Amino acid sequence: MRLPSRTAPLALPLALAALCGAVGYAQPLEPAGDRAEPLPPELEGVGIDERLDAQVPLDLEFVDHTGKAVRLRDYFDGQRPVILTLNYYKCPMLCGLMLNGLLDALRALDWTAGEQFQVLTVSFDPLETHQLAAIKRQNYLTGYERPAAARGWHFLTGRKPSIDRLLDATGYRIRWSEPRQEWMHLAAVILCTPDGRVSRYLYGVLFEPRTFRLSLVEASEGKIGSTMDRILLFCFHYEGGEYALAAMNVARAGGLLTLLAVGALLGALWRRERRRAKVRIE
Repeated sequence: MRLPSRTAPLALPLALAALCGAVGYAQPLEPAGDRAEPLPPELEGVGIDERLDAQVPLDLEFVDHTGKAVRLRDYFDGQRPVILTLNYYKCPMLCGLMLNGLLDALRALDWTAGEQFQVLTVSFDPLETHQLAAIKRQNYLTGYERPAAARGWHFLTGRKPSIDRLLDATGYRIRWSEPRQEWMHLAAVILCTPDGRVSRYLYGVLFEPRTFRLSLVEASEGKIGSTMDRILLFCFHYEGGEYALAAMNVARAGGLLTLLAVGALLGALWRRERRRAKVRIE
C-alpha cells in the first residue's frame, strides 16, 4: 500500500529500522575455552597474521593460465575490488572445498566476476604449472556459468620469490609437510580494495551471502553496490566472522533520517502556507 505523501518522510526511519532488524543478528562464536590441545608439530607456524590495510605488492610477476607473464597490477584497475585466494591446485581437499564454497557464494550474488569485481586465485606451490592452472580455471568457469567471468576469474602460478612476497604481504603462513607430501595451510578469502590494499579476511570453506556481499561493498569503498547496500553496511559491523547488527549505528541513522524527515515535512508545510498567503493577497 502506498503511503500518502505527507506521511512518507516519517515512514523512512521506521522502514530503515525494520529492514535492519529483519536481516537478523549474527550468532556469536562459541568460546574455545581455557584449555587448548597442542598443535601437531607439522602445523606449527601455519596460520594467518591479518594485515588489514596492507598494500599488496602489485609489481610481483606471475604467469597466467596461458603461460603469459603478468603482474598483479594487471588485475587492480582502481575501480573494482579484487577477491584474492591463495591455494595450490594439487591440494587433496581443503583448497577444493574453499574454492567450491567461493563458487557457491559467487553464484548467489547478482554481481558477476569481470563486471563488478575481479577474482584472483594464486598458487603458492612454485612447482605448479600454467597448464594445471588452465584446467582448474576451466572447471570453475564451467561451474560458474557466467560468460563475463572469463575475463574476471584468473588463475596464476609463479616463482618462489614472488610467492613468498605475496604470502608475507597478506600474512599467510604455510608449511610443507614432507611426510604427507602436501602443504599445510588455512582456508581464507582475502578481499582487496581496487588499489590493492587488504580490506577483509573471510575464513572457512562456506561463505554466508550477506557477509560476502557486504564485504565486497566495503572493499570497493562504495564503488559497487546500491544505496541500500551502503545503508546496510553502516547498520552492521564485522564481528565473529560475519556482519552483526550495530545498534548504535541504527540509532544514529534513524535519528538522522528522522531529522531529515521532520525538516522535509516542515519545508512542505512552509511552502504550502506561502502559496495560501499568495492566493489571499491576489
